[in-house]
Amino acid sequence: MTDIVPIRRALLSVSDKTGLVEFARALAAQGAEILSTGGSAKALREGGVAVREVSDYSGFPEILDGRVKTLVPAVHGGLLGRRDLPEHVEQMRRHNIAPIDLVSVTLYPFEATVAKGGSEAECIENIDIGGPAMIRSAAKNHAFVTVLTDPAQYASVLAEIAESGGTRFALRRSLAGQAYARTAAYDAAISGWFAEKRGETFPERLAIAGSLRQRLRYGENPHQEAAFYVSGAGRPGVANAVQVQGKELSYNNLADADAAFECVADFADPTVVIMKHANPCGVASAATLAEAWEKALACDPVSAFGGIVAVNRPLDEATAARIATLFTEVIVAPEASEGARAALARKKNVRVLITGGLPDPAAPGLTFRSVAGGFLAQTRDTGRLAREELKVATRRAPTGAELDDLLFAFAVCKHVKSNAIVFAKGRATVGIGAGQMSRVDSARIAVAKCEEAARAAGLAASPLRGSVVASDAFFPFPDALEVGLAAGATAAIHPGGSIRDAEVTAAADAAGAAMVLTGMRHFRH
Repeated sequence: MTDIVPIRRALLSVSDKTGLVEFARALAAQGAEILSTGGSAKALREGGVAVREVSDYSGFPEILDGRVKTLVPAVHGGLLGRRDLPEHVEQMRRHNIAPIDLVSVTLYPFEATVAKGGSEAECIENIDIGGPAMIRSAAKNHAFVTVLTDPAQYASVLAEIAESGGTRFALRRSLAGQAYARTAAYDAAISGWFAEKRGETFPERLAIAGSLRQRLRYGENPHQEAAFYVSGAGRPGVANAVQVQGKELSYNNLADADAAFECVADFADPTVVIMKHANPCGVASAATLAEAWEKALACDPVSAFGGIVAVNRPLDEATAARIATLFTEVIVAPEASEGARAALARKKNVRVLITGGLPDPAAPGLTFRSVAGGFLAQTRDTGRLAREELKVATRRAPTGAELDDLLFAFAVCKHVKSNAIVFAKGRATVGIGAGQMSRVDSARIAVAKCEEAARAAGLAASPLRGSVVASDAFFPFPDALEVGLAAGATAAIHPGGSIRDAEVTAAADAAGAAMVLTGMRHFRH
C-alpha cells in the first residue's frame, strides 16, 4: 500500500447529479479516464466531458432495464483487486481487468420516494443494488480506491488531488467509513419500510440511522460531548426546523424545544407552552396566542424565566412582543409573521425555530431510550381522550366547564414527568407538580407553586379555587387528591385502577367534588 494513489480511472454513477459535471471535468483535467452509466453518462456528455460507458468498458451490455450494468467482473475486479499482491495483479492482467482508482456513487432515492408517498412498485424500483455493491467494494479496498457517496465530498477530494497528485490514505479511510455508514443507513430505511409493510412494529432486528446535523458544544453538562442527528422522517419539529435567529442551539435547548413543541401540538385551539427542563411550567389555550401567553406565564412566572416557548399557530407580532419582555432561550413556532420576527430580532440571542407545520399527535412512531448494552423502544404516546370515553365515578358529574378543564389538564399531564399532578382553570394550568417519587409531594408542590405565583401577582384569591386537578396515573391513596381538594379544586381526573379507588372516590364525594376516570395512564419518565 502506498499513501498517495493517483486517480487514473474514475467511475461516476450518481442519482444526485449536483456538481457532477464540474467534478468530472476536474478529474479529467488531471488525466483521469471517466467511466459512467446511463443518466450520469448522458449528463457528462452534455456537459462536454469525454466519458466511456461502463457497458463498452466491460464488454457486457446493460440488461434487465438497467438493473444489471455495474455488477460485472470488469467493475468489481477493478475495485477489489489489491495492487500490492502479485497474484491479484496477475489475475487482473490475465482477465484484462484494469484498476479503478475512484468511485462516486449516490444511491437511488429510496428514502425520498417513500417520503413522498410513492407506490410499493416505485419504492421497490428505487432500491439500489449495483450502487451499494460498488460502494462496499471500493470501501473495502480503500487502501487503493477512493469512494465518494455525497457531492459534498467532491471539494475535499479535488483539493487533495491538486495538492498531492492523488488521494492520501487518511482521506480514503475516512471516506470508506462514511461510505459504509451511508449504505447502513440506506439498508436501515429499506428494512424499516419492509417492517412497516408487514405491520411489524418491533421486527427481529431493528435498524436505525441518522445523519449528523450539528456537533454541539457539549451535552447536558460541559464535560459531556454531544451531537445532533436527524433521521430524515418528515415529522415537523426541531429536527426539520429552520433557525431564523439566535445563538447556536445546545443539547438541552433541543431536548426542551422538542418536548415543548410536541406538547403544544396536542391542543386544537391557540395554545402556548412554556417548558423548563423537559417539564411544562405553563400551558394555556385561548382565543388568541397573546391571551394564551399571559395565562401560561401566570402559572409559574419564576420558572418561566429562561424557558422554552412553543406555540401552535403562526407567531404574530403582538404575542412575539410580549414574549420578548421575558428572557427566553428558544421560541418554536410553525411560522412567524414579519412583524413577529422584527419584534424578536431586538433580542438577538433568542433562538427562533420555524418548523413549517405541526406534528400530528396521533401519528404512529417509535421513541427510544438507551440502557446499558442496548436501548428501549416503544410506540409514541398517542393516547387522547374524548368526553364520551370518561367514566364518572362520583355522585356528582362534572359541569361542562369542569369537563373542558379536566380534559385539558389530563392532556398536559401527558407531557409532565411522573409523578405528575396538574391543576387547571379556564383551559390554563395554574399549578404543576412534576417528577416526584411520591404523588402527594407532586400535589403539594403544585399547590405551593400556584400560591407563590398568586402572592407575587397580588391576587386576592388563589387561582386554585374552582380549579380541577389531574393525575397522570391513579391516585394510590386519597392523600394527593385531598391536597388538591383542600386547595380549592372542585373536580378531578385520573386513570383509576387502584385497589383503593373506592376510598379515593369517597374522598371526592365527601368534598362534593366530581371525579372522572380515564382508563388510560400517561407515565413519562
